[in-house]
Amino acid sequence: MLTAIVATFVIGYLLIVFEHPLRLDKSVPALLMGALIWALISLSGLPVVDHLHQISSLDPVLLHHTGKTAEILFFLLGAMTIVELVDLHRGFAVITNRITTTSKTRLMWLLCVLSFFLSATLDNLAATIVLVSLLRRLVPDREERLWFVSMAVIGANAGGAWSPIGDVTTTMLWIGKKVSTLGLIEHLVLPSIACIAVPALVASFMKPFRGPIKLAKDDSLSRNKELLLSSQTMLWVGIGALVFVPIFKTITHLPPYVGMMLALGFVWMVSEYIHPEEDFSEERRHMYSAHKALSRVELSSITFFLGILLAVGGLESVAVSHNGHTVGFLMYLAELLQEAVPNQNIVVMLLGVLSAIVDNVPLVAATMGMYTQPIDDPLWHFIAYAAGTGGSMLIIGSAAGVAAMGMERINFIWYLKNITWLAALGFVAGALTFLGVTAVIG
Repeated sequence: MLTAIVATFVIGYLLIVFEHPLRLDKSVPALLMGALIWALISLSGLPVVDHLHQISSLDPVLLHHTGKTAEILFFLLGAMTIVELVDLHRGFAVITNRITTTSKTRLMWLLCVLSFFLSATLDNLAATIVLVSLLRRLVPDREERLWFVSMAVIGANAGGAWSPIGDVTTTMLWIGKKVSTLGLIEHLVLPSIACIAVPALVASFMKPFRGPIKLAKDDSLSRNKELLLSSQTMLWVGIGALVFVPIFKTITHLPPYVGMMLALGFVWMVSEYIHPEEDFSEERRHMYSAHKALSRVELSSITFFLGILLAVGGLESVAVSHNGHTVGFLMYLAELLQEAVPNQNIVVMLLGVLSAIVDNVPLVAATMGMYTQPIDDPLWHFIAYAAGTGGSMLIIGSAAGVAAMGMERINFIWYLKNITWLAALGFVAGALTFLGVTAVIG
């Protein structure tokens, strides 16, 4: 029955990969895969392990994974709604109207810098949502925009790796007392810079990033949108609310989605009382309301997340006997990898590559259970880097990538052909930089 469970995941994954030729929305196989894996576990009576890798009954384990999945979905829904509210009030036009360059190369470098630092300040998911919304104003042509969105994903993942609040995996290691804030920054800033700088440098010489941006036919300055009375206020309220989320988490030690709920409530309240126009009537209120913003949120990406995360949770939980003890299937794979490849650095790099295929959260959780090194050991920093940036190699390999995929309908095969090799170059460059930094710092 374990074979059937793994086969279900593989088949579902392939259907997601080939969604474009099959003309099947990726949410469909994700939802089917997530439900069927847990159904097979239940019907087969296979034992399952909890998050402490102890044998447990099925209901609490499923409830645990549902809760962790819901945390991500609530966070994503809140962030996307805030972004859509700001966009309804033309808040992003405050920024895009200031960006006057029509050079693809300059815009690409500006985007990489923005994504790198915005991700470290907010997190890679929220940063990507904000930047995709900006790019819709800056690059009207969708075919051109996909290239810039892809670079934003690489930059966001690189920026999130060196910040304890920039990526869910670094947050896990930080909360688990495997890394400290200063230790993470000291060891990973330079590798993270290399991870985005190398792809950006190579991309500068590629045809999609050469020449001027193709603007809309009816307006040579189509990116310049007329501002509303509420544009600046909503922009700063929205960005401030998103920045407040990690601060709230640090102060209260509550999960990030709680802070996002508070942020959304505040932004929603402001939107209810602000006047976007001079002659603002009650009849036009719905055009700038949170209800309108919610209707614009891409819910298919939410359902995709639900299916894929529950499916991975099933693989993480189904129990396998190995070397006289029982572990989850994903930890079993990690231990096999450790036995097959004795060099720890190579194992961590392989985990980074694997994180592009399988969600990096259970992979990091598995490594936290495998190793006993003290806080700020180079191993933990390397795991933080590899898990945080390795996901850039596939569009579904990171939360940032999945969000971009949902918002812009990026095709898996297109990303694989055009962006994977660029992300891989950055990943290797950053890994080599990390090894050099470690050799110097110790």
